[in-house]
Amino acid sequence: MRISTVTMFDQSVASMNRQQGDFLKVSQQIASGRRVVNPSDDPQASSRAVGVSQAKAVTQQFADARISARNSLAQAESVLNSTADAITSAKTLLVQASSDTLSDVDRQSVASELRGIYETLIGQANATDGNGRYLFGGYQDNAPPFARTSGEGVSGTEYKGDTNTREQRIDASRLMPVADNGKAVFQSVPSGSGYVARAERETAPAEPSGLGVQGGYYANAGSVAFTSGPNRVDADDPAFGSSFTLQFDVDALGDAVIRAVDADGDYVLDANGDPILNQPYQPGETIVVGGVSITLEGTPADGDQFQLRPANDADANQDLFKSLKDAIDLLELDQQGSPENRAHYRNTINSVMRELDNSLDNVLTVRASMGARLNELDVVDAVAGNRMMNYDKTLSDLVDLDYSKAIADYSLRQVGLQASQKAFVDVKGMSLFNYL
Repeated sequence: MRISTVTMFDQSVASMNRQQGDFLKVSQQIASGRRVVNPSDDPQASSRAVGVSQAKAVTQQFADARISARNSLAQAESVLNSTADAITSAKTLLVQASSDTLSDVDRQSVASELRGIYETLIGQANATDGNGRYLFGGYQDNAPPFARTSGEGVSGTEYKGDTNTREQRIDASRLMPVADNGKAVFQSVPSGSGYVARAERETAPAEPSGLGVQGGYYANAGSVAFTSGPNRVDADDPAFGSSFTLQFDVDALGDAVIRAVDADGDYVLDANGDPILNQPYQPGETIVVGGVSITLEGTPADGDQFQLRPANDADANQDLFKSLKDAIDLLELDQQGSPENRAHYRNTINSVMRELDNSLDNVLTVRASMGARLNELDVVDAVAGNRMMNYDKTLSDLVDLDYSKAIADYSLRQVGLQASQKAFVDVKGMSLFNYL
């Protein structure tokens, strides 16, 4: 068989190109640190690597979402910490204001301090995060969640946000609330809160006290004040958890009967159909009704009332701002020193103190919930960190380069390339004319 010179040259060049291609491939692997530089190098490993890379990207997105969630929760938790401090300061001022030794000027000074706390709480309730969204407005970001309303004395507030809770997905299977709405924080009480008493009547007394109307109710005309309670004494009572109105009926001789009535003025009945309370009133006597006790002192007027409601009842005041407004309006009134006015003053202060206790408990409960969510973010971060390590290891096993093997291959390919080049030089120099 005759082998032409062209055939030898073509085969030598093809061999050099093949050796040079293999050498270049190993060089690229060493330079990039990857065994799979192109999908064609290992299609199966390349395909699996794409899936793992996508999973890593999704995990990183959730990590970024957790950073945003942590920032929102941390800001809201900080605001609630300041809110709790403000409520505590308000309670301290009300304890000071409850002293009978204070003059009208002293009480107005306390009212001025309370007004400052009130304004501070409004600002805290309308706080925003770093992105301009209101922390406690739900999904309503076009206006502050708490708007001022006109009224006597200190202006009131109205919640303009929604009752939704803004949520963010922090992991594939976890949708976490990152902000609580303002109604749940500033206008709610925690479950299990006790009873709250309000001394007020729906009809105007025959002799107006001059204390005005608050929330559609009039101040009692008599001097009855509650000195203790309402306290839970029997949670197993069938009527426990219901709302009552303690109403005084006073005859012409001044003898008073106290009875428990509902919103329609009818007796509240027990399981046997008997009134749960219908007895002569004795000042200083502790009254037990529906598993709740309350101690009343003073002289009632006909029609005077005390509303006893569970703190979470729809008709009970759960609004932190209304509690403060009632206290400020009361402290700014001129105290005439009459027993009736002193009783109204004491009753309102006692009611507001109990309402502030419930509001503080609620704020601390929400704050504790936020702290738990912050702890959960740390746990999810730790789990996601381990997951990312597993992804990195899997990717390394699939596409990363074994440098010791690659360097050996590099040396081998270099020798092969040099050998093919030497062979080509030898073949190129062979000619029959050298021997003629």
